[in-house]
Amino acid sequence: MSDRIFRRWPTAWPVQPVDSERWSTQHPTYRDADPKVIAAALERSQNRPSGNWYVFGASRDVRNDRPFGATVAGEELVAWRDQQQRLVVGPGACPHLGAPLAQARVDCGALVCRWHGLRVSGAGGPGWTALPCHDDGVLVWVRLDHIGDEPPSEAPVIGARPPSNRAISAVATVTGVCEPADIIANRLDPWHGSWFHPYSFTHLEVLESPAAAHEPADSAERFVVAVTFRVGGRLGVPVHAEFVSPEPRTLTMRIIDGEGAGSVVETHATPLGTGPDGQPRTAVIEAVIADSPRPGFRAARHAGAALRPLMIHAATRLWRDDLAYAERRYQMRTRHRTG
Repeated sequence: MSDRIFRRWPTAWPVQPVDSERWSTQHPTYRDADPKVIAAALERSQNRPSGNWYVFGASRDVRNDRPFGATVAGEELVAWRDQQQRLVVGPGACPHLGAPLAQARVDCGALVCRWHGLRVSGAGGPGWTALPCHDDGVLVWVRLDHIGDEPPSEAPVIGARPPSNRAISAVATVTGVCEPADIIANRLDPWHGSWFHPYSFTHLEVLESPAAAHEPADSAERFVVAVTFRVGGRLGVPVHAEFVSPEPRTLTMRIIDGEGAGSVVETHATPLGTGPDGQPRTAVIEAVIADSPRPGFRAARHAGAALRPLMIHAATRLWRDDLAYAERRYQMRTRHRTG
């Protein structure tokens, strides 16, 4: 029955039938996934300026009625919004006796420490100074010049996104035992997609890739793939997508042709510091920003609150697998370094 339906399936529909294919019989990609190409793309990515900016959470998680605590590169931070809804970020320990300001109370746009009542605000406080921060509407950033050790920039490096007034966004966060470069290296290997994530991707072909180390770098410095996103059963959405790394801790996937053109998935790798086992921890903070000109997408926007958990679940499922990849990479290279 389904074959008869699929033979008559309109080609103009965004969701298309997917040929049934055994996982083991798909085209092997190990010959195409040249380690030198991946390593060269990663090296160039790590040499790009970041301006010392770090993503530490989702914009919607920072509110004006309670503080939000975070850690970046071992630095304890606290964030909240003042009475004008402006983002405020600063050290997370009270300068008096070190109380956690993430447990403070928000009062008239300021934080009041619960231990002894010390008050801090965007204008500062006794022994406390706010840090440069940025809210891009989806993610919140902090600039840590003493950690990044680069020339600072006024704002973080952010690629093109769909207009916020018509997009649906969701942010997922997972943590792994690795360093940020291991997360970016994972994303600079698109060839693993349909092998490692067959529940999400199929018919993946890399159409364009950056230069290897011995070749001149293409100014575009991108991977372009043709891929079908599975939406259930034998149905999928075929698109072309590009992967670019605009700064050392960010990898952006943008749909450049097909349904949802302009939609992006931004993967941000934020160092958290060292865990109890002496190993580094890195947070993967991934923002999915979806858009479509189709009339039905307008209704989907109104259901954004219901769709957001589903988007977060899908991103988290992918990163459960990809963290194993990144953590394995970290183990192998540090074993080689210390062996």
